[in-house]
Amino acid sequence: MEKQQNILIIGAGLCGSLLALRLGQRGYNVTVYEMRPDMRKTKISAGRSINLAFSDRGNKGMKLVGLEDKVKTLCIPMNGRMLHDKDGNTFLSNYSGRDHEYINSVSREGLNALLLDEAEQHDNVKLHFDIKCHSVDFEKTTAQFENLQSKKFFVEDADVIIATDGAGSALRKSYFLERKFLFSFSQNWLTHGYKELTILPDDKGGYKTYKNALHIWPRGDYMLIALPNLDGSFTVTLFLAYDGGKYNFNNLTTPEIVVEFFKEEFADALELMPNLVDDFFENPTAPLGTVKCSPWYYKGNTLLMGDSAHAIVPFYGQGMNASFEDVVEFDAILEQYEGDWETIFSEFGRIRKKDTDAIADLAIDNFHEMKDHVANPLFQEKRKIEMALESNFPKDYSSKYSLVTFNEHIGYREAMLKGRAQDKAILNLLADNKIATISESSEEDLKAILKQVKSETKAILEDDQIAKLH
Repeated sequence: MEKQQNILIIGAGLCGSLLALRLGQRGYNVTVYEMRPDMRKTKISAGRSINLAFSDRGNKGMKLVGLEDKVKTLCIPMNGRMLHDKDGNTFLSNYSGRDHEYINSVSREGLNALLLDEAEQHDNVKLHFDIKCHSVDFEKTTAQFENLQSKKFFVEDADVIIATDGAGSALRKSYFLERKFLFSFSQNWLTHGYKELTILPDDKGGYKTYKNALHIWPRGDYMLIALPNLDGSFTVTLFLAYDGGKYNFNNLTTPEIVVEFFKEEFADALELMPNLVDDFFENPTAPLGTVKCSPWYYKGNTLLMGDSAHAIVPFYGQGMNASFEDVVEFDAILEQYEGDWETIFSEFGRIRKKDTDAIADLAIDNFHEMKDHVANPLFQEKRKIEMALESNFPKDYSSKYSLVTFNEHIGYREAMLKGRAQDKAILNLLADNKIATISESSEEDLKAILKQVKSETKAILEDDQIAKLH
């Protein structure tokens, strides 16, 4: 096989830049077109990023291209969720009972810039910005672009086109509109949108609140979250319904109403945000949606990857991690079938789609967990039990969150099925008073609890299999 095949990548975001770097390392000629300006040279307007939670699955991608150590310098470890109630009380709920398991807050811009810099080090990788893709002729393997500076249109051809252009993918749109083959597509929106805000550093450039946690203000129908940045600030995101209830994005129309809302619901956060009103009215409100489609490819010509194939809501912190894992899985398949693009593309979809569908569903689950369930006493007791089991039996038990986030050697679907069964098992045992609360439990009690949870989990998984739920 000649490595000098020409690969065209549409989109230079996180997935596209990692893919370009890896294919460049493999010796392919790679051309990348990105609609936005070069973020390394032009400040792209804030307000639409949502800080990224970087974890073990994403780190597989960094190991693949030899950037693990460089990425670590961009990361702030977050050991758990810092929960804030309406009275200003806080409670730290660790992500895992194992000290070495934590997630990291990382700047989307900083990570993307690093990947672009590394990709550009390869002479066989060419990056072009301010170039918008309008459509793809997937039968001819050509794409129509517009130079946003000159307003001129042009057509580019390649041996292979891979679209990593996100939830609004031009290639996916062409698949859908051209109707040349059976293509299934769904896009489901949450009733909630999001708005990005900021907690600025204190006068000395330090953090105004606890640094090493993902902060959550759960309020049932809505929530506020905050993730730390390297400069001492926190990126804050408000998740709120567009309509309905006392407060929503459609009725928060004046500074007075916004301040009233925050005083009533997030008083301790408001104290840290004298810039709230400016941020609120300067930054856009953006929707939250899930994209699922099939197939992801057309013959050996074109392929969807990352958010263009499977955009998800951000509540499991796995969107970037899943896209990076796409590149790792794709690379392994490429290694096996190099030169046979149709087999590579079909195998990638066959192996990967079940897992990306699973993390999409889990992200919706976690939305309800974060805004509501984390404040529920029964849920909190369940988490205490999970933490105790992980801490005391680190090789024998992993919670659903740990299975998804820290067990990168198993797929999302397997993690989802086992994790959901475990959740149900513990909640059933608690509701039926079959296990004692952790505060009353000895080591022998914990062993008995572990045995009961495993037995109940196995029974639930067997019942689900009989009922063909998986």
